[in-house]
Amino acid sequence: MALEIIERCVNCRACLPLCPNRAIYEAQPHLLIDGDKCTECLGDFRDAQCAAICPIEGAILDELGEALNPPGSLTGIPPERWAAAQAAIAAR
Repeated sequence: MALEIIERCVNCRACLPLCPNRAIYEAQPHLLIDGDKCTECLGDFRDAQCAAICPIEGAILDELGEALNPPGSLTGIPPERWAAAQAAIAAR
């Protein structure tokens, strides 16, 4: 069991001090999680602390490859509406 930080990470470093197992470390081009140390915060917290603080949707994945903060979960904007707005802006 381990979480994964992917390339969407912007290296804000908000998650570093919250990890109870010190599983998150700095690497290039983004932060990474040591799978041998990550417990997904089980036994320490109800939710994974890295995902709870992460400001980027889709930057942290679970062991199934699913985003802990999926698109729209932080902004409240459904992905379809966001895509339509981006298309409208691009068309200008």
